[in-house]
Amino acid sequence: MATLPLTNLPMTRLLVVGGVACFTLVSGAQPGAWSAAGRGVTGGVRTHIVLPGETLGSIGARLGVGVAAILDDNQLHPGRVLVAGQTLRVDNRHVVPASVEAGVLVVNVPQRLLFHDDGIAITGLPVAVGRRTWPTPIRSFTIVAKEQNPTWDVPPSILEEARRAGRNLPASIPAGPDNPLGRFWLGLSSGGVGIHGTNAPSSIYGAVTHGCVRLHPDDIEWLFARVAVGTVVRTVYEPVLLTAWEDDVLLEAHPDVYRRAPGGLDTALALAAAAGVTDRVDWPAAAAVITARHGIARAVTRRQTTEVSP
Repeated sequence: MATLPLTNLPMTRLLVVGGVACFTLVSGAQPGAWSAAGRGVTGGVRTHIVLPGETLGSIGARLGVGVAAILDDNQLHPGRVLVAGQTLRVDNRHVVPASVEAGVLVVNVPQRLLFHDDGIAITGLPVAVGRRTWPTPIRSFTIVAKEQNPTWDVPPSILEEARRAGRNLPASIPAGPDNPLGRFWLGLSSGGVGIHGTNAPSSIYGAVTHGCVRLHPDDIEWLFARVAVGTVVRTVYEPVLLTAWEDDVLLEAHPDVYRRAPGGLDTALALAAAAGVTDRVDWPAAAAVITARHGIARAVTRRQTTEVSP
């Protein structure tokens, strides 16, 4: 796959068409939203210039990359403190699940990405999903409500959880900077579950919520303007994904956060067979991707060797 080093571009989106990358200025576009025409991959490889106060965690949360992947790609040791102006290589390529289709929002829970397909480009947005003990339901929904500046009526179950932890929560939290829902709420057809913003952006790209799907404040604003009541939302559970993309076979593996589909090398074998690319895969490289589970689409293409006669 042809990739392009990218610098911080807060008001641009990357559109990859036929392997050719171009930048388009889009009002309200966010650096966490990267699009690709076609069915295969969102994201790219960029050069990120560290800003004052940024950490590996905050960069990963914004761009949909695990800290382990950033450390590995930059040969950094865990616990490394970043310095403003430091240059990082950030690879946030992700395989688009096969279930993504135009007009439907798809959230792949282990991947911690929400996909929006407008029929022209597919945009992947990093999200936070439900924690293991309070999982995001895996099913189909519809959007039944759109609300700006929502009030959070705290569910009794969350009030009870807070009480057991020795914390006092009010029964209702009005709109404002202290509201965990942020500025935008998309209510789903399952009581209490929704897609919303947050007042804690560093929590994005984690499994930390009470079942809701949480987006960065800029990304939920972008999405809110592009969906309507009645839009179908589908949550899926695919920790291992594979695609043939241009000249490469790309494999992506995530931790089995809910312990329901381990997705080992046997899953990769089945996906490769279904795609007709079994003979194109470097299987030792694929096994390494499965073991690392860095959550990035890595090339596992078997390269042909040419024998040279003496």
